[in-house]
Amino acid sequence: MANQLVWQDRFNIGVEIIDSEHKKLFGIMNRLFMHKAEESKRQWVCQEGIKYFKDHAMRHFTEEEQYMASIDYADFETHRRLHDNFRQKTLPALEKELAQSSFSPEAIDHFLGVCAGWLLGHTLTEDRAITGKAVSKWGELLPEEQQAAMRKMIIQLLSDMFQLNASVVSDCYGGEKFGKAVYYRLAYAGKKGERWEIILGFEEKLLLKTIGSMMNIDSEEVNVMLINIARYMAQQFVHRISEQYPASSEYEMKDEKLLSYEQFSKNLDREKPQASLLFDTGEGYFAYCVIAPHLFESEAEGTTIKADNAMSEIKNYLNENDVSRKKKILVVDDSEVVRRAMMDLLGKDYAVEAAKSGIAAIKCMTLGRPDLVLLDYEMPICDGSVILEMMRSEEEFADIPVYFLTGNVSRESVQKVIPLKPAGYLVKTLKPEEIKKNIDDYFKKKQG
Repeated sequence: MANQLVWQDRFNIGVEIIDSEHKKLFGIMNRLFMHKAEESKRQWVCQEGIKYFKDHAMRHFTEEEQYMASIDYADFETHRRLHDNFRQKTLPALEKELAQSSFSPEAIDHFLGVCAGWLLGHTLTEDRAITGKAVSKWGELLPEEQQAAMRKMIIQLLSDMFQLNASVVSDCYGGEKFGKAVYYRLAYAGKKGERWEIILGFEEKLLLKTIGSMMNIDSEEVNVMLINIARYMAQQFVHRISEQYPASSEYEMKDEKLLSYEQFSKNLDREKPQASLLFDTGEGYFAYCVIAPHLFESEAEGTTIKADNAMSEIKNYLNENDVSRKKKILVVDDSEVVRRAMMDLLGKDYAVEAAKSGIAAIKCMTLGRPDLVLLDYEMPICDGSVILEMMRSEEEFADIPVYFLTGNVSRESVQKVIPLKPAGYLVKTLKPEEIKKNIDDYFKKKQG
């Protein structure tokens, strides 16, 4: 089954009352994934399953908050704020969409995507932070009154500019995948060198139903002209919001980029946002993420858009991110140099995601099943053979083909993993064109 949340021992934080509820929530989500395709009873099954998920989630939050209070957890208030956001905004918004659409496949996908992504991210970061095994990414959110003002402003602007009646899905949007989307990043600089960025995420159907309709663009797919128009409207949107903040006059836009979902997700994982909001506009989902100047230490991936390359870069972006027809490859390697090199080498012909650890690899696989995994054999702590053994022990991952990436193919290493049945080996010292040919040949052989 393509979409399943696979429980791994690494999800355990070592607190029984929390770990046991996590396992139950994973199981409930998996049953919902399994039944969503059964059209004859989809509404009834999902309605009952979602109610069951909600009941367990609410009980889990209460028990977890009691435990945090009992140990005087330092970030208790931040953690409770995340729980409040999920139970008071995210779940009600998703339930409302389900009811209004009579449990349409699209609304169910929104529910499952947002909830599964939230559950994974929250378990691997915020819940692990309770025992000191991770660091919270939400410790620098704007105060609630400032968040509320920004929410109100964005909802009003969506109404003024696009005649949309939007509602908040999440005040702590962690990058959960809500469908096929376009991510647009604007970077600004202050007079003293301070930098900050804003990332806007548009579900593609939102662009088609708003800007496409306004411009009478008759297309069922997002095209170059539509994104080019969306860029300038997005800049106006951000400018209208920044007018409410006097200090914004000291900042100047320095560059703009279109990001793939992987680049967007990596950016949110790396930085601590001050605001990260998700809205349901009634015509599609819209995300608005703000990252402050002092956190801006590294550039997001993507090519800067300028006047002389705008049209060609948008065309390239659309081609590269048309993942529906591309085979998906997950590169797992602790070396950023290797990950980047493999993404550059394979990104034109394949939908490539990258992970730097076993935990990150499992998260990627649970959110989207790859067609092939390129797995570093010599990683520290949890090497490639351990990760492959974990995959083979889980029914949902057991048949995913794996190629080992290795600096050498010793007899001992080969004998160790033969029982795990890797699809093959790729030696890192091979020329890039030879690595690419091996992968191309693998997929051609599979198709033929």
